[in-house]
Amino acid sequence: MRGGLWQLGQSITRRLAQAEKKVVASRCFASEAELKKTALYDFHVAHGGKMVPFAGWSMPIQYKDSIMESTLNCRENGSLFDVSHMCGLSLKGKDCIPFLEKLVIGDIAGLAPGTGTLSVFTNEKGGSIDDTVITKVKDDHIYLVVNAGCRDKDLAHIEGHMKSFTSKGGDVSWHIHDERSLLALQGPLAASVLQHLTKEDLSKLYFGHFKILDINGAHCFLTRTGYTGEDGFEISVPSEHALDLAKAILEKSEGKVRLTGLGARDSLRLEAALCLYGNDMEQHITPVEAGLTWAIGKRRRAEGGFLGADVILKQIEEGPKIRRVGFFSSGPPPRSHSEIHNTSGAALGEVTSGGFSPCLKKNISMGYVKSGSHKVGTELKIVIRGKSYDAVITKMPFVPAKYYKPS
Repeated sequence: MRGGLWQLGQSITRRLAQAEKKVVASRCFASEAELKKTALYDFHVAHGGKMVPFAGWSMPIQYKDSIMESTLNCRENGSLFDVSHMCGLSLKGKDCIPFLEKLVIGDIAGLAPGTGTLSVFTNEKGGSIDDTVITKVKDDHIYLVVNAGCRDKDLAHIEGHMKSFTSKGGDVSWHIHDERSLLALQGPLAASVLQHLTKEDLSKLYFGHFKILDINGAHCFLTRTGYTGEDGFEISVPSEHALDLAKAILEKSEGKVRLTGLGARDSLRLEAALCLYGNDMEQHITPVEAGLTWAIGKRRRAEGGFLGADVILKQIEEGPKIRRVGFFSSGPPPRSHSEIHNTSGAALGEVTSGGFSPCLKKNISMGYVKSGSHKVGTELKIVIRGKSYDAVITKMPFVPAKYYKPS
């Protein structure tokens, strides 16, 4: 088991490093001193956080618990993640929704106030610039969160289109929430622990819902969402209150909710079959190929109007040439770029994320294969260090999601 734990940690570290390298390849940091630090940096270090560079930030990859232990504890009890390296921003103005709908695939106009959705920023070829969670606070206020490693290109992309839009009379402005920190509270105890810190009734807040409310005396943005497949929340809190909130959450859980780092966050999201930008989604992968066709609303399919719509709508009609699928496999855990072959040895695609599942105690991975070879139950081979190992396409998510939805 000790060897398995080491292998798991190495696999996750490689996966995160590969994703970071792809999305921030143009950046070089001369020293640790140049890395950005979240408001909880000293708190992480004091609690044994192993700090690593990630997307220009010094972030904890794990604490005293192993990645295996942290992953299992999140599923059994709960985890608190510092995800303040993510970029939150607000778009405001009477035209903020039609402006944003030019850039993303989602039906933002169709969202009820106080609800959100996963969406994708696309380019002119239909490829994915980034995935994002978008919330309609109200008709003239949209709140969204984008990936840390994609921050610079995302903001440049939005700003460039905003200048063009406003020059033609469009009413939209933005604010980047660098004054706020972002905490993710995930797992079975998330709601009961957080309920101790707010007067709002969280039982009425379902998956994808958003509310501005006071938590532990701080004015917060609360979204019932996450990146683990578990019930949970992302809490945007003024940075001066982030440390007090983190301490209060851990105290109210009586030690059951634990500080958790990027390593377990990655194994959790892989078990939940959620994409990691830079691995499972990139500029040349469309949302349809990535299995996110469900995020393109009926109205958007009928009207188009977003970048790359002609390519994406054609793929919906005719089917994509490649598809994201999940695998169980034998042998060592698959790595990103491991080749996928059919049983006759012909190349079909490659793995984009892979590792050992702490919960299932077996290898899991995602990757892209040619359409026609994507059906559940299809037997394949994954090539690792020159050797072929048996694999089979399986349903995703690998671990069932536990999102809190109306019964």
